[in-house]
Amino acid sequence: MDSFSPPTGTYPSEPRLPLLTLTEARDAVRLLMHLADDSLEGQEARELASDIGVRLSAG
Repeated sequence: MDSFSPPTGTYPSEPRLPLLTLTEARDAVRLLMHLADDSLEGQEARELASDIGVRLSAG
């Protein structure tokens, strides 16, 4: 088995952009709720939207 060293790099010290903006996160919640239904995937979409929504309101 070959052994690889862990990746290394330098990270900028200046502030980085967030992974999502607040507007994008709200849009994601809205779209997830649109997909929510009684199917397993729909239930998962509803749960994820709820989890994200709680985090948005807490911030």
